[in-house]
Amino acid sequence: MSMFDTPVNRRNTSAEKWDDLDHIFGSGDVLPMWVADMDFRAPEAVIKALHERAEHGVFGYSFLGDSYREAVAGWMLRRHQWQVDPEAVVHAPGVVPALFHLVGAFTSPGEEVIIQPPVYPPFARVVNNLGRKLLLNPLLRNQEGRYEMDFKQLESLMNGEAGRAKMLILCSPHNPVGRVWTRDELSALHELAERYNVLVVSDEIHADLTFSPNVHVPFAALSEQAKEHSIICTAPSKTFNLAALNTSNIIIHNPELRSKFKDQLSTYEAGQAGIFGLTAAEAAYTHGDEWLDECLDYIRSNMEGVLQHITRYKNKDGSPLVTAHLPEATYLLWLDFRPLGLTADELSAFMIKEARLGLNSGASFGREGEGFMRMNLACPRSIVDEALQRLNVAMERFTSGS
Repeated sequence: MSMFDTPVNRRNTSAEKWDDLDHIFGSGDVLPMWVADMDFRAPEAVIKALHERAEHGVFGYSFLGDSYREAVAGWMLRRHQWQVDPEAVVHAPGVVPALFHLVGAFTSPGEEVIIQPPVYPPFARVVNNLGRKLLLNPLLRNQEGRYEMDFKQLESLMNGEAGRAKMLILCSPHNPVGRVWTRDELSALHELAERYNVLVVSDEIHADLTFSPNVHVPFAALSEQAKEHSIICTAPSKTFNLAALNTSNIIIHNPELRSKFKDQLSTYEAGQAGIFGLTAAEAAYTHGDEWLDECLDYIRSNMEGVLQHITRYKNKDGSPLVTAHLPEATYLLWLDFRPLGLTADELSAFMIKEARLGLNSGASFGREGEGFMRMNLACPRSIVDEALQRLNVAMERFTSGS
């Protein structure tokens, strides 16, 4: 029995995933498999480090010390073969807050920022809320269901034909479609960004959750030019389920860019690091390798089980009613329900009322996500089994016409 098989009761712990269902879904009866939040205990080394820090009993102001930066750099070297200068690591209270300050620091109101939908919803919100102009470079989906970048349309957004972007927010690996961009794809993107002077901000928060044989290539590791003209956003939050500790690492090797970002954080008094977040992250980056390897194996098994299960859902002509592909990274399965012929609202209602499942509506990731649902499979197998039983009931009713 795996340590990840053990259910953890998260009810009444102020867990947004489990305790805010009435607000999120209008029903407390759904099984929550939505927000990117694992239902696993953190590594024991993290829990032990937090206990020891709590026992100290004094919780005054803290700062990002050398040992923390070195732990981040060591992790990047071990896991991604990326040489990070510890001085390049800047703390922020989360990747989304960091994106807010990055867009604020490096663009001006009215300037244009590119995103690649269907993509993590806060990207669009940050750009719109700051009064910048959003440019969309939708991913292309081939006949096999694999997503790719549309480089021709992307260049038009950079060279003035359809816009003149100042920044591109890259999702690497991509959430929700699970792509791990290849070195060739990233190099092609970098070449365009260099040619048209577009700053690449790469959200690599899911990088540690890459499944073999896929290999995550940090954007800044492409070349010296890429290192100097990009900003990499990472965090222990997805990797080790530490989101509530509000700790992220914004890696900026260019001293000028780093100084400007720090000034932005200082302006908004947003640079202070919490001691428990620092303690947990440092312990995770120092001792979390074995835990993560086992976690990835477990999640992959969950994924494969669901992929095998959904092959039973078929139309009368034998064509599939639900499809998905094993993601190259993330613990998020991108399920295609378009053959059901439901609108985005109807599909959400079907999931909530008929299947009693709390999933993320694909439409929230952009128009390109309509007809899809995102399912979080970082949970004990018993939850996956219950979810599939609920889905069975709903799909049987649907195919029978009732």
